[in-house]
Amino acid sequence: MSAKLKVGVLGATGMVGQRYIKLLENHPWFEVTYVAASPRSAGKPYKDAVKNRWLIGAEIPAGVADLIVEDANDEKKAIGKCQFVFSALEMGKEEIKALEAAYAAEGIPVVSNASANRWTEDVPMLVPEINYSHLDVIAEQKKHHGWDKGFIAVKPNCSLQTYMMPLHALIMAGYPVKRMIVTTLQATSGAGYPGVPSFDMIDNIVPFIGGEEEKTEKECLKILGTVKDGKIQNADLPKVSSTCTRVPVIDGHTACVSLEFDLPEDKKPSLEEIEKVWTSYSSVPQELKLPSAPEHAIVVRHEENRPQPRRDRETEKGMACVIGRLRPCNVFDVKFVALSHNTKRGAALGGILNAELLKAKGFFDAL
Repeated sequence: MSAKLKVGVLGATGMVGQRYIKLLENHPWFEVTYVAASPRSAGKPYKDAVKNRWLIGAEIPAGVADLIVEDANDEKKAIGKCQFVFSALEMGKEEIKALEAAYAAEGIPVVSNASANRWTEDVPMLVPEINYSHLDVIAEQKKHHGWDKGFIAVKPNCSLQTYMMPLHALIMAGYPVKRMIVTTLQATSGAGYPGVPSFDMIDNIVPFIGGEEEKTEKECLKILGTVKDGKIQNADLPKVSSTCTRVPVIDGHTACVSLEFDLPEDKKPSLEEIEKVWTSYSSVPQELKLPSAPEHAIVVRHEENRPQPRRDRETEKGMACVIGRLRPCNVFDVKFVALSHNTKRGAALGGILNAELLKAKGFFDAL
C-alpha cells in the first residue's frame, strides 16, 4: 500500500474546516499534517485553537489535536508540510482568490470549498458524478499562470446538490430540461457558526439568504457546460428560478423542484421512466470506487412523507441525493422533493470526493 498523501486544511478552525478534520480521520488516501487559520489562532495547538468551539463530534482527532496552527495568510509556511490543501477559508472573495492562487503558485494544489473561484473560466467547479471531464481545463490553468504542480479546483454551492444529480441523470438519459422552479429549505449549519441568531430561527422561517438564489440559478450552467479552448463554456439550459429560505433544521438542505422537459409531449418520460433513470444512475466515482463515493448516488423513496432531513440526510454516508414525492405537475411536467446533506456532500465530504477524483485521475502524481 502506498503512503498516504499529506494534506493541509486552510480555515481549519471554522465549521467547514472542522468537518474536514473529522472526515479525514482514518481516510485511506489522505492524512492531515498541516492546519492553518486566522492570525489569532496561529501559534496554538489545534486543540487549543478550537477549545470550547469544537462542533463536530465528541473528540478532536488525535493526529490533529497537537498540530500547531499556522497563519493561513502565509502560504510559504505550508511548503514541505503538506502536498495539497483543502480550502475552507472564510474571508473576502478577492482575498480568497489571491490566497488560493498564492498556494498554487508554490506548487500546492488547492481543493476549495470557497466560492471565490467558482466563476474563474479555467477553474473546474466539480460534482464528480457530473462534470469530471472539466478536469481537462487544469492543464490550461497551469499554463496560463505558469504554475508547475499547483492548480485550483472548487466545488459548487451546497444548495445545488439537492437537484444537480437528478437533473444530470435525466439529461444523460436523453430527457433535456428546459426550465425549473426550485424552492430550497436550507439548514442552519449552512450559515456557519454561530450562524443565524436563535431568535430568528426558533418558530420561524427566513425567506432570504444573501447571494444564494443567484448561485442556485447560475452555477448549474457552468457544471453542465463544455470545455472548449481550455475554458469552460456554460450550458444554455435549463433556466432556473429559485427561492432560497433558511429553516430551523441543523443539517440537510431540502428542495422542492418543478421541471419542464425540452421535448415534444410524446417524447417526455413517464414517472416510471424517470424513477428508473434515477435509480440506475452511476458515474465515474462509482466506477472508480472512490472512498467517499456513494454506492447509489440517487436514492428514491416512495413514502408520501419522505425525504426528511433528520431521517434521510445520512443516506449513503451523507453523500446521496434522496428524492421523494415524484408526481405530475399542473404547471410544468413533473415535480419532486429532494434532500442532500449540506455539510457532507454539500461541503467537506464533497471536497474530499473531488480530491479523490483528482488523485485517481493522476493529478497528484507529481507531488
